[in-house]
Amino acid sequence: MKKRDTQIIYYSDEQKDEFAFDQKKDVEVGPDFKYIRKSRLWNFLAFLAYRFIMTPIAFIYCKIKFKLKVKNAEVIKPYLKEGIFIYGNHTLEAGDAFIPNVVTFPKKTYVIVRSANISTKGTKNFIMMNGALPIPTKITGMRNFMNAIEKRLLQGSAIMVYPEAHIWPYYTEIRNFKGVSMTYPVKFSAPSFSTTVTFVKPKRGKKPNVVVYVDGPFFPDEGLTDKEKSENLRQKIYDKMRERSKLSNYDYIKYVKKEEKNG
Repeated sequence: MKKRDTQIIYYSDEQKDEFAFDQKKDVEVGPDFKYIRKSRLWNFLAFLAYRFIMTPIAFIYCKIKFKLKVKNAEVIKPYLKEGIFIYGNHTLEAGDAFIPNVVTFPKKTYVIVRSANISTKGTKNFIMMNGALPIPTKITGMRNFMNAIEKRLLQGSAIMVYPEAHIWPYYTEIRNFKGVSMTYPVKFSAPSFSTTVTFVKPKRGKKPNVVVYVDGPFFPDEGLTDKEKSENLRQKIYDKMRERSKLSNYDYIKYVKKEEKNG
């Protein structure tokens, strides 16, 4: 049997390089962007889209595509009626949209995304109905954005955050990320959890199976400033994700820093 050649991707900056297969441009999201709709028809259609289209597709897709297994998801159960934040490594394109639905079921999950995710004509409304929370492209849109997050937390939803920001498909380690994304749970005094995607060698085929480990809740230490709380929370989540990432045992794609290429 011919041995599979591992694909190699060379990178320069783990906090800036993007390797998504389908890279789109951001669209403007300002202070008037409609995150919350009051229309009964809109909200009814959003319910149908999420519960009867998105959720079943997520479960089926993840089972068939990734042979997905979720470990330790019971840690979320005490918080089913409470708003929470979830932090995960950004390693799968469609998978990163679907996996949160599986992990937090039956809680609805909203995902903080780049505005590029709503840039495709004809799909914006459907994507918004299924939980997209695009980051404002203008500073004047931040208040509206934060109000939307607060509203969803009060509804008992989960807010999914990918602090690595950029997609590195099938990357088996945790990239260093900043604590700025931890300002959300600090501001809203909400519990945080982590979901670490790991890749396991398949019994058949080339692509790895996926095992997701859920951990938490995490809270920042008291007696710190808000900035210190964000950094403290970031370190707790980062350390746990790094610990879990070591359970990956299969490199479908290998990432090599350019300066190490000839080393």
